[in-house]
Amino acid sequence: MFEYAKKMVGEAVITEAANYLAKDPENNIEKLLNIASKLAIRQNHKEQIASAGKHLSDRDSHWHKLLVRTLRETHPKVRERLAVNFIINSVLLGIPKQYELAEKLGYAVPWAILMDPTDRCNLRCKGCWAGEYAKKNDLTFELMDRIVKEGEELNIFFYLFSGGEPLLRKDDILKLAKKHPDSVFHIFTNGTLIDEKFAEECADAANIIFAISIDGFEESTDMRRGKGTFAKVMRAADILHKYGLIYGFSTTYHRHNVEEITSDEYIDMLVDKGFRFGWLFTYVPVGSESDLEFMATPEQRAYVCKRIREIRATKPILVADFWNDGELTGGCIAGGRRYFHINAAGDVEPCAFVHYSCVNIKDTSLKEALGNPLFLAYQERQPFNENHLRPCPLIDNPRGLAACVKESEARCTQTVSLDAEKFATSLEAYAAEWGRKADRIWEQTRRNIDR
Repeated sequence: MFEYAKKMVGEAVITEAANYLAKDPENNIEKLLNIASKLAIRQNHKEQIASAGKHLSDRDSHWHKLLVRTLRETHPKVRERLAVNFIINSVLLGIPKQYELAEKLGYAVPWAILMDPTDRCNLRCKGCWAGEYAKKNDLTFELMDRIVKEGEELNIFFYLFSGGEPLLRKDDILKLAKKHPDSVFHIFTNGTLIDEKFAEECADAANIIFAISIDGFEESTDMRRGKGTFAKVMRAADILHKYGLIYGFSTTYHRHNVEEITSDEYIDMLVDKGFRFGWLFTYVPVGSESDLEFMATPEQRAYVCKRIREIRATKPILVADFWNDGELTGGCIAGGRRYFHINAAGDVEPCAFVHYSCVNIKDTSLKEALGNPLFLAYQERQPFNENHLRPCPLIDNPRGLAACVKESEARCTQTVSLDAEKFATSLEAYAAEWGRKADRIWEQTRRNIDR
């Protein structure tokens, strides 16, 4: 167990950390933070650990409450393995080595790889970003195994699965997780295929976490995902909680659910149901039944930006906003900078929402694929905007994506081809309107920081 971590930092250190996690972890928080600080190589990681320590040691803090509840309710094996795999392997050790290797290669080595075991799905949700894939492709187990093996050789220990519905391939995912015990596997799922047998096996593997798709309360979720879906999501959460697994939510916000999914009532419901974290994604008109009128308005996006900061400041759940948190990541992280996407046909794409590619993973090594022309075009232009509230080359700077596609001669990977220039034109008005609003927010934020 923990072979990579033991090899890199010594068996005694990892054994000590595991013992603290196994025996009274709530009262060993400070000791665990001290170990993490000693293992940290990058100065920013040391500073982040110190900052986190102030909040986690405060017993009245909502962050302390989140950590304590997670420690108490998570299966001991899951708790220990994820702490080592995520904090030590993926972050404290993996990130410095990724940057070091990137210097030698001349292009970025990402922190995470998102891949689709299948593009098939048992639901058909309005606006699904994968809705225009062929719905007949699968990545073989052997190919996924090679991707993870080559990724670990590049010090990448965080793997995400989407689709389609990845749990149509649940046996292969379990097999993969057990074969690679040093990595973390994060599954984006609609939750409808989670059962007790699968949850029990995930607890045994101990390195799998979940983000379950939910778009508000019952009416809103079922409107987009089909009648009865909300009830199945709630049942899935109960099963995962029973087996001590860690799970979060994945919510797409659009013109009709913004106020609902950022409400105290919604977030409190998810906290009470055992969700530990959440991803918010704004609706992007690239998938099935794509519709610009379904997008959240710039005013609504600004509201989400404000509310997510309030939620993070008050609620015992870690919520990330994939677009509006660009200021925390230095802008767009796609194109291999910190993550990229491999679809079920093997096409290597900059992002789950950007369906263009000029290389297929079946034809090349992972290391070579990371240096493909489309990724290089991305990295040359990142950040796409000095205002990191406008990070995206797809919906915030659409001419940026069009330029990358043209320069790299990338092809569209959808069954219905999407012309990058025409798509950019269709989004120019939205991007300009959001830009004006985002610039005002950004300037106000800078002024507050400078005071």
